Amino acid sequence: MIKFGVVGCGRISKRHLDLLGGGQIEGARLTAICDNDPERLEAARQRHNVAAYDSLDKMLADPDVDVVTVLTPSGMHAEHAIAAAQAGKHVVVEKPMALRLEDADAMIAACDRARVKLFVVKQNRLNVPVVKAREALDAGRFGKLVLGTVRVRWRRDQSYYNQDSWRGTWAQDGGVLANQASHHVDLLEYFMGDVVSVHARASRALVDIEAEDTAIATLQFASGALGVIEATNAARPRDLEGSLSILGEGGTVVIGGFAVNKMITWDFVDPQAGDEDVLDKFSVNPPNVYGYGHQAYYEHVVDCLQNDTAALVDGLEGRRSLELITALYESIETGQDVPLRFRSRHARLGG
Repeated sequence: MIKFGVVGCGRISKRHLDLLGGGQIEGARLTAICDNDPERLEAARQRHNVAAYDSLDKMLADPDVDVVTVLTPSGMHAEHAIAAAQAGKHVVVEKPMALRLEDADAMIAACDRARVKLFVVKQNRLNVPVVKAREALDAGRFGKLVLGTVRVRWRRDQSYYNQDSWRGTWAQDGGVLANQASHHVDLLEYFMGDVVSVHARASRALVDIEAEDTAIATLQFASGALGVIEATNAARPRDLEGSLSILGEGGTVVIGGFAVNKMITWDFVDPQAGDEDVLDKFSVNPPNVYGYGHQAYYEHVVDCLQNDTAALVDGLEGRRSLELITALYESIETGQDVPLRFRSRHARLGG
Protein backbone atom coordinates (compact mmCIF):
# COMPACT_ATOMS: atom_id res chain seq x y z
CA MET A 1 0.00 0.00 0.00
CA ILE A 2 1.39 3.38 -1.04
CA LYS A 3 0.57 6.08 1.49
CA PHE A 4 -0.22 9.62 0.36
CA GLY A 5 -0.09 12.92 2.19
CA VAL A 6 -1.79 15.94 0.63
CA VAL A 7 -0.61 19.51 1.18
CA GLY A 8 -3.23 22.12 0.32
CA CYS A 9 -6.92 21.60 1.12
CA GLY A 10 -8.36 24.22 -1.24
CA ARG A 11 -10.82 23.98 -4.09
CA ILE A 12 -9.10 21.31 -6.16
CA SER A 13 -8.25 19.11 -3.19
CA LYS A 14 -11.72 17.57 -2.95
CA ARG A 15 -11.16 15.49 -6.08
CA HIS A 16 -7.76 14.23 -4.89
CA LEU A 17 -8.90 13.60 -1.31
CA ASP A 18 -12.06 11.78 -2.34
CA LEU A 19 -10.10 9.45 -4.59
CA LEU A 20 -7.26 8.75 -2.18
CA GLY A 21 -9.37 8.81 0.97
CA GLY A 22 -12.36 7.03 -0.49
CA GLY A 23 -10.64 3.79 -1.41
CA GLN A 24 -11.08 4.45 -5.12
CA ILE A 25 -7.40 3.91 -6.02
CA GLU A 26 -6.25 0.33 -5.61
CA GLY A 27 -2.91 0.19 -3.83
CA ALA A 28 -3.18 3.75 -2.48
CA ARG A 29 -4.32 5.16 0.84
CA LEU A 30 -4.64 8.70 2.19
CA THR A 31 -2.77 8.94 5.49
CA ALA A 32 -2.20 12.67 6.09
CA ILE A 33 -3.32 16.16 5.10
CA CYS A 34 -1.78 19.57 5.59
CA ASP A 35 -2.99 23.17 5.35
CA ASN A 36 -2.20 26.41 7.18
CA ASP A 37 -5.87 27.40 7.14
CA PRO A 38 -7.41 25.87 10.31
CA GLU A 39 -10.95 25.75 8.95
CA ARG A 40 -10.00 24.01 5.72
CA LEU A 41 -7.76 21.60 7.55
CA GLU A 42 -10.42 20.66 10.09
CA ALA A 43 -13.09 20.22 7.43
CA ALA A 44 -10.84 17.84 5.49
CA ARG A 45 -9.84 15.99 8.68
CA GLN A 46 -13.44 15.40 9.67
CA ARG A 47 -14.29 14.16 6.20
CA HIS A 48 -11.39 11.71 5.89
CA ASN A 49 -10.31 10.98 9.48
CA VAL A 50 -6.56 11.06 8.84
CA ALA A 51 -3.61 12.79 10.49
CA ALA A 52 -3.84 16.56 10.03
CA TYR A 53 -0.89 18.95 10.12
CA ASP A 54 -0.72 22.74 10.10
CA SER A 55 2.77 22.81 8.58
CA LEU A 56 4.42 20.87 5.79
CA ASP A 57 7.51 20.15 7.90
CA LYS A 58 5.35 18.30 10.41
CA MET A 59 3.73 16.18 7.72
CA LEU A 60 7.07 15.42 6.10
CA ALA A 61 8.29 14.03 9.42
CA ASP A 62 5.45 11.49 9.39
CA PRO A 63 6.90 8.06 8.44
CA ASP A 64 3.42 7.02 7.33
CA VAL A 65 3.69 9.20 4.19
CA ASP A 66 5.37 7.83 1.06
CA VAL A 67 4.15 10.37 -1.49
CA VAL A 68 3.28 14.05 -1.13
CA THR A 69 0.61 15.50 -3.41
CA VAL A 70 1.17 19.24 -3.78
CA LEU A 71 -2.08 21.19 -4.23
CA THR A 72 -0.98 24.59 -2.96
CA PRO A 73 -1.04 27.78 -5.09
CA SER A 74 1.09 27.37 -8.22
CA GLY A 75 3.70 29.86 -7.06
CA MET A 76 4.40 27.66 -4.02
CA HIS A 77 4.70 24.35 -5.87
CA ALA A 78 8.48 24.47 -6.16
CA GLU A 79 9.09 25.20 -2.48
CA HIS A 80 6.80 22.42 -1.32
CA ALA A 81 7.88 19.85 -3.91
CA ILE A 82 11.56 20.42 -3.14
CA ALA A 83 10.94 20.08 0.59
CA ALA A 84 9.09 16.81 0.00
CA ALA A 85 11.88 15.44 -2.16
CA GLN A 86 14.50 16.38 0.40
CA ALA A 87 12.49 14.44 2.97
CA GLY A 88 12.67 11.37 0.71
CA LYS A 89 9.05 11.50 -0.43
CA HIS A 90 7.87 10.99 -3.99
CA VAL A 91 6.05 14.03 -5.38
CA VAL A 92 2.76 14.47 -7.24
CA VAL A 93 2.25 18.12 -8.18
CA GLU A 94 -0.78 19.74 -9.77
CA LYS A 95 -0.46 21.75 -12.96
CA PRO A 96 1.40 23.90 -13.72
CA MET A 97 4.37 22.31 -11.96
CA ALA A 98 5.75 25.81 -11.28
CA LEU A 99 5.46 29.34 -12.62
CA ARG A 100 9.12 29.86 -13.50
CA LEU A 101 11.39 27.60 -15.50
CA GLU A 102 14.14 28.05 -12.90
CA ASP A 103 11.80 26.64 -10.26
CA ALA A 104 10.87 23.70 -12.47
CA ASP A 105 14.57 22.96 -12.96
CA ALA A 106 15.15 23.11 -9.20
CA MET A 107 12.27 20.67 -8.62
CA ILE A 108 13.64 18.21 -11.16
CA ALA A 109 17.14 18.46 -9.69
CA ALA A 110 15.90 17.96 -6.12
CA CYS A 111 13.95 14.83 -7.06
CA ASP A 112 16.89 13.47 -9.02
CA ARG A 113 19.25 14.02 -6.09
CA ALA A 114 16.85 12.34 -3.67
CA ARG A 115 16.12 9.54 -6.14
CA VAL A 116 12.39 10.04 -5.83
CA LYS A 117 9.85 10.24 -8.64
CA LEU A 118 8.20 13.49 -9.74
CA PHE A 119 4.72 13.30 -11.29
CA VAL A 120 3.05 16.35 -12.86
CA VAL A 121 -0.75 16.06 -12.96
CA LYS A 122 -1.95 16.17 -16.57
CA GLN A 123 -4.99 13.99 -16.11
CA ASN A 124 -6.62 14.88 -19.42
CA ARG A 125 -4.00 12.82 -21.24
CA LEU A 126 -5.81 9.80 -19.78
CA ASN A 127 -9.30 10.81 -20.85
CA VAL A 128 -10.82 7.98 -22.88
CA PRO A 129 -11.13 9.89 -26.20
CA VAL A 130 -7.64 11.41 -25.79
CA VAL A 131 -6.09 7.98 -25.32
CA LYS A 132 -7.91 6.74 -28.43
CA ALA A 133 -6.75 9.70 -30.50
CA ARG A 134 -3.17 9.23 -29.33
CA GLU A 135 -3.33 5.61 -30.47
CA ALA A 136 -4.27 6.86 -33.93
CA LEU A 137 -1.38 9.33 -33.89
CA ASP A 138 1.13 6.67 -32.84
CA ALA A 139 -0.20 4.36 -35.57
CA GLY A 140 0.47 7.05 -38.18
CA ARG A 141 -3.15 7.45 -39.19
CA PHE A 142 -2.98 11.25 -39.35
CA GLY A 143 -0.01 11.22 -41.71
CA LYS A 144 1.42 14.70 -42.15
CA LEU A 145 0.03 16.96 -39.44
CA VAL A 146 -1.50 20.19 -40.72
CA LEU A 147 -3.27 22.01 -37.89
CA GLY A 148 -3.89 21.55 -34.20
CA THR A 149 -6.23 23.72 -32.15
CA VAL A 150 -7.45 23.90 -28.57
CA ARG A 151 -10.37 25.93 -27.31
CA VAL A 152 -11.23 26.66 -23.68
CA ARG A 153 -14.44 28.59 -23.12
CA TRP A 154 -15.11 28.51 -19.41
CA ARG A 155 -16.71 30.76 -16.83
CA ARG A 156 -14.71 32.13 -13.90
CA ASP A 157 -16.38 35.26 -12.55
CA GLN A 158 -15.15 37.66 -9.90
CA SER A 159 -16.50 35.52 -7.07
CA TYR A 160 -14.17 32.71 -8.15
CA TYR A 161 -11.13 34.97 -7.96
CA ASN A 162 -12.28 36.47 -4.67
CA GLN A 163 -12.23 33.03 -2.99
CA ASP A 164 -8.48 33.31 -2.43
CA SER A 165 -6.18 36.32 -2.59
CA TRP A 166 -3.61 34.48 -4.72
CA ARG A 167 -5.99 33.77 -7.61
CA GLY A 168 -5.18 35.69 -10.79
CA THR A 169 -1.94 37.12 -9.40
CA TRP A 170 1.33 36.98 -11.29
CA ALA A 171 3.29 35.72 -8.30
CA GLN A 172 1.06 32.78 -7.40
CA ASP A 173 -1.27 31.91 -10.26
CA GLY A 174 -1.18 33.68 -13.63
CA GLY A 175 -4.26 33.84 -15.81
CA VAL A 176 -6.28 31.51 -17.99
CA LEU A 177 -3.22 30.27 -19.90
CA ALA A 178 -1.26 29.22 -16.82
CA ASN A 179 -4.21 27.86 -14.90
CA GLN A 180 -7.36 26.68 -16.67
CA ALA A 181 -5.92 26.17 -20.17
CA SER A 182 -2.62 24.64 -19.14
CA HIS A 183 -4.02 21.13 -19.66
CA HIS A 184 -5.12 22.02 -23.17
CA VAL A 185 -1.80 23.65 -24.03
CA ASP A 186 -0.15 20.42 -22.88
CA LEU A 187 -2.46 18.31 -25.06
CA LEU A 188 -1.71 20.44 -28.11
CA GLU A 189 2.02 19.88 -27.69
CA TYR A 190 1.45 16.22 -26.80
CA PHE A 191 -0.17 15.63 -30.19
CA MET A 192 1.56 18.14 -32.44
CA GLY A 193 5.14 17.88 -31.20
CA ASP A 194 7.79 20.48 -30.48
CA VAL A 195 6.93 24.15 -30.92
CA VAL A 196 9.28 26.45 -32.84
CA SER A 197 7.67 29.82 -32.10
CA VAL A 198 4.52 31.46 -30.75
CA HIS A 199 2.65 34.73 -31.05
CA ALA A 200 0.03 35.57 -28.42
CA ARG A 201 -2.36 38.32 -27.37
CA ALA A 202 -4.37 38.62 -24.17
CA SER A 203 -6.87 40.82 -22.36
CA ARG A 204 -8.48 41.21 -18.96
CA ALA A 205 -12.06 41.35 -20.14
CA LEU A 206 -14.55 40.78 -17.33
CA VAL A 207 -12.72 40.43 -14.00
CA ASP A 208 -10.47 42.52 -11.77
CA ILE A 209 -7.23 40.51 -11.53
CA GLU A 210 -3.56 41.07 -12.40
CA ALA A 211 -3.34 38.49 -15.16
CA GLU A 212 -5.48 37.73 -18.23
CA ASP A 213 -8.87 36.09 -18.43
CA THR A 214 -8.82 35.81 -22.25
CA ALA A 215 -6.01 34.90 -24.65
CA ILE A 216 -5.36 33.76 -28.19
CA ALA A 217 -2.19 32.47 -29.79
CA THR A 218 -0.78 31.01 -32.99
CA LEU A 219 1.98 28.43 -33.00
CA GLN A 220 4.50 27.08 -35.48
CA PHE A 221 5.48 23.46 -34.88
CA ALA A 222 8.79 21.88 -35.83
CA SER A 223 6.91 19.58 -38.22
CA GLY A 224 5.71 22.59 -40.21
CA ALA A 225 2.18 22.29 -38.85
CA LEU A 226 0.39 25.28 -37.38
CA GLY A 227 -1.52 25.61 -34.13
CA VAL A 228 -4.13 27.85 -32.53
CA ILE A 229 -4.94 28.39 -28.85
CA GLU A 230 -8.16 30.11 -27.81
CA ALA A 231 -8.69 30.37 -24.07
CA THR A 232 -11.08 32.39 -21.96
CA ASN A 233 -12.63 32.44 -18.52
CA ALA A 234 -15.09 35.05 -19.76
CA ALA A 235 -17.74 32.70 -21.14
CA ARG A 236 -21.10 33.76 -19.73
CA PRO A 237 -23.36 32.65 -18.23
CA ARG A 238 -21.80 29.16 -17.94
CA ASP A 239 -18.93 26.92 -19.01
CA LEU A 240 -19.13 25.94 -22.67
CA GLU A 241 -16.29 23.69 -23.78
CA GLY A 242 -12.76 22.41 -23.55
CA SER A 243 -11.81 20.98 -26.93
CA LEU A 244 -8.95 19.66 -29.04
CA SER A 245 -8.83 19.32 -32.85
CA ILE A 246 -6.13 17.48 -34.80
CA LEU A 247 -6.10 17.72 -38.60
CA GLY A 248 -3.73 15.80 -40.82
CA GLU A 249 -3.49 14.60 -44.40
CA GLY A 250 -4.87 11.24 -43.29
CA GLY A 251 -7.80 12.37 -41.20
CA THR A 252 -9.37 14.55 -38.55
CA VAL A 253 -10.23 14.05 -34.89
CA VAL A 254 -12.16 16.52 -32.76
CA ILE A 255 -12.58 15.95 -29.04
CA GLY A 256 -15.01 18.29 -27.32
CA GLY A 257 -17.32 18.29 -24.36
CA PHE A 258 -16.75 20.29 -21.22
CA ALA A 259 -13.38 18.76 -20.40
CA VAL A 260 -11.94 17.14 -23.58
CA ASN A 261 -14.16 14.19 -22.83
CA LYS A 262 -16.43 13.64 -25.85
CA MET A 263 -15.41 12.33 -29.25
CA ILE A 264 -17.06 14.66 -31.77
CA THR A 265 -15.31 13.74 -35.04
CA TRP A 266 -13.40 10.59 -35.94
CA ASP A 267 -12.87 10.59 -39.70
CA PHE A 268 -9.94 9.06 -41.59
CA VAL A 269 -9.12 8.75 -45.27
CA ASP A 270 -8.46 5.05 -44.83
CA PRO A 271 -11.18 3.64 -42.54
CA GLN A 272 -10.40 0.74 -40.25
CA ALA A 273 -12.56 -1.83 -38.53
CA GLY A 274 -14.18 -0.32 -35.47
CA ASP A 275 -14.07 3.28 -36.66
CA GLU A 276 -17.85 3.34 -36.92
CA ASP A 277 -18.16 2.70 -33.17
CA VAL A 278 -15.65 5.24 -31.91
CA LEU A 279 -18.04 8.15 -31.41
CA ASP A 280 -20.26 6.06 -29.15
CA LYS A 281 -17.62 4.08 -27.28
CA PHE A 282 -14.97 6.70 -26.61
CA SER A 283 -16.75 9.46 -24.75
CA VAL A 284 -16.98 9.85 -20.99
CA ASN A 285 -19.01 12.36 -19.04
CA PRO A 286 -16.74 14.03 -16.47
CA PRO A 287 -17.92 13.52 -12.90
CA ASN A 288 -16.92 17.02 -11.82
CA VAL A 289 -15.41 20.31 -12.93
CA TYR A 290 -11.91 18.82 -13.11
CA GLY A 291 -12.80 16.24 -15.73
CA TYR A 292 -12.38 12.52 -15.85
CA GLY A 293 -8.76 11.51 -15.65
CA HIS A 294 -7.66 11.95 -12.02
CA GLN A 295 -8.56 8.38 -11.09
CA ALA A 296 -6.67 6.97 -14.06
CA TYR A 297 -3.79 9.29 -13.28
CA TYR A 298 -3.46 8.07 -9.69
CA GLU A 299 -3.69 4.48 -10.87
CA HIS A 300 -0.80 5.30 -13.20
CA VAL A 301 1.20 6.83 -10.32
CA VAL A 302 0.69 3.73 -8.18
CA ASP A 303 1.71 1.47 -11.05
CA CYS A 304 4.89 3.50 -11.66
CA LEU A 305 5.86 3.36 -7.99
CA GLN A 306 5.07 -0.31 -7.53
CA ASN A 307 6.90 -1.37 -10.69
CA ASP A 308 9.55 1.39 -10.89
CA THR A 309 8.46 2.46 -14.37
CA ALA A 310 8.60 5.85 -16.09
CA ALA A 311 5.90 8.46 -15.53
CA LEU A 312 3.70 9.61 -18.40
CA VAL A 313 4.33 13.20 -17.32
CA ASP A 314 7.52 13.47 -15.30
CA GLY A 315 9.37 16.65 -14.39
CA LEU A 316 10.95 17.09 -17.80
CA GLU A 317 7.64 16.65 -19.59
CA GLY A 318 5.94 19.03 -17.18
CA ARG A 319 8.69 21.58 -17.80
CA ARG A 320 8.13 21.29 -21.53
CA SER A 321 4.58 22.64 -21.34
CA LEU A 322 5.66 25.29 -18.81
CA GLU A 323 8.25 26.52 -21.30
CA LEU A 324 5.51 26.89 -23.91
CA ILE A 325 3.26 28.76 -21.47
CA THR A 326 6.14 31.06 -20.52
CA ALA A 327 6.77 31.79 -24.19
CA LEU A 328 3.10 32.71 -24.62
CA TYR A 329 3.38 35.21 -21.78
CA GLU A 330 6.61 36.59 -23.19
CA SER A 331 4.87 37.21 -26.51
CA ILE A 332 1.92 38.88 -24.76
CA GLU A 333 4.29 41.33 -23.07
CA THR A 334 6.43 42.09 -26.13
CA GLY A 335 3.89 41.83 -28.92
CA GLN A 336 6.44 39.82 -30.87
CA ASP A 337 6.94 36.28 -32.11
CA VAL A 338 8.84 34.37 -29.44
CA PRO A 339 11.00 31.37 -30.30
CA LEU A 340 11.08 28.45 -27.93
CA ARG A 341 14.44 27.85 -26.25
CA PHE A 342 14.57 31.47 -25.14
CA ARG A 343 15.47 33.31 -21.95
CA SER A 344 12.50 35.12 -20.46
CA ARG A 345 12.97 38.86 -20.00
CA HIS A 346 9.47 40.23 -19.93
CA ALA A 347 6.96 37.56 -18.87
CA ARG A 348 5.56 38.43 -15.44
CA LEU A 349 4.49 34.91 -14.49
CA GLY A 350 5.88 33.95 -11.08
CA GLY A 351 7.20 37.47 -10.37
